[in-house]
Amino acid sequence: MPAGSLLPRLVSIVSVIVLGATLAACSGGDFGRVRQDVRNDDMHRWMGAEATGSIGRPPSRFQLTDTERMLRDLAYPLVEPPHSRPAWKSVFGDYDPLAPPWRQKPAFDRSAYGRQLIDEPHRSHASRYAQLIDDVRDDITRFDPFFNTARQVFDLDSKRKASLNLVSDLSRRERSDAVARMEENTLIVQWVQQCLEQRIASYRWALEHLVIQAPDGVAADADRLIGQLAALTANPPVTAAPVIGRALRTRG
Repeated sequence: MPAGSLLPRLVSIVSVIVLGATLAACSGGDFGRVRQDVRNDDMHRWMGAEATGSIGRPPSRFQLTDTERMLRDLAYPLVEPPHSRPAWKSVFGDYDPLAPPWRQKPAFDRSAYGRQLIDEPHRSHASRYAQLIDDVRDDITRFDPFFNTARQVFDLDSKRKASLNLVSDLSRRERSDAVARMEENTLIVQWVQQCLEQRIASYRWALEHLVIQAPDGVAADADRLIGQLAALTANPPVTAAPVIGRALRTRG
């Protein structure tokens, strides 16, 4: 083939490679995380509407405060099933809205995480233990930031509630939106609390079956971390009172 006819073809190939690299750089951040410049500030706002909708209540039309937005941003990694996204989804930042645990279909399966962890190809059993330990440690690291933010949100909501009977010319719409926002915030904390309980059950199932298949001394480290997460979850800094007069129960 003449050299002149090869040039346009080479240019086309190079263009495709450059375009692919550019798209990857735009959509994926460090270590497969979604880059901050492509995140929407209210990307987790849907959690409030999902939470109230799950009990047949309307969502609030108020804009999110900074702490309410932070509450939702910190909640999402704790309600998304651990180790649930394929690598390509992490790169491109795709995720699906989730249902609260009290109306999830199919019902929660405590073995799902462990089966995925064990069945996925790994170079050695040590990497499976390492993945489990990393997932539990990540949850422990996320625990305090979330519940500290929840405490701030609840403190502000208590002031909001006290103000409802003091504000002059409060419209019916404003009152209903204020009540809906307080319910959203409460349900999101309950959502996280129940998901943490599910995660602990999943981690324990995974560890028990890893020990059977590939005993290793590092299992003691994993067990200690799971116990630490369980102790934190059993004694959270703040608790959310039932919104509908009864405790919401996890399916499964």
